[in-house]
Amino acid sequence: MTAFIRQEALEKAREIQLKADEEFAIEKSKLVRQETAAIDTLYEKKFKQAAMSQQITRSTLANKTRLRVLSARQTLLDELFQRAREQITGVAAGDAKKYDAVLRGLVLEGLYALNEDKIAVRARKKDYEAVRAAIVEAATEFKDHVGREVVVEIDESEPLPEDSAGGVSILGSQGKIEINNTFEERLRLLEIDALPAVRETLFGKNVNRKFYD
Repeated sequence: MTAFIRQEALEKAREIQLKADEEFAIEKSKLVRQETAAIDTLYEKKFKQAAMSQQITRSTLANKTRLRVLSARQTLLDELFQRAREQITGVAAGDAKKYDAVLRGLVLEGLYALNEDKIAVRARKKDYEAVRAAIVEAATEFKDHVGREVVVEIDESEPLPEDSAGGVSILGSQGKIEINNTFEERLRLLEIDALPAVRETLFGKNVNRKFYD
């Protein structure tokens, strides 16, 4: 009887052990799957964060590079136009005959643009003699082409600044309309009009689309 009871107890113990081992294996597998899924989720999250951080870094570097390129190009353009300003300053003093021809052309341009009977011209005081000669020639050419005389006088009440590079300002309609034909204004307009062509010449055909859109 004792042996039978011992045997039954051992078998019962083995059943309990087997069931416990089975439940342990199931629970272990469940925990492993949960932890694996958690690790995968964490890895995916960190991967996305790393990818986004890398994209932000690339974008930031690209923007910084773009800004440096734009700044360098603008500096070069500024230096180019500054040299042009320095050169036009010496035009009036460098070649009197050339400057006289330029003055005549600037005055004549104003006469054609305004197309009035009486015109006033502003100039630097030191240019008055040259401007008077330019006025005579321009008025004569205007009459030859248009068939009408025009009275052109120097407006001495408000001369151009002496530190101006040169040129003239032409006034019509009793001073209500002004055509600024000073060297500084012509260069400013040239900077605006010629800037795309200058950029293309210096930096290539695609620079405007690539960097300035």
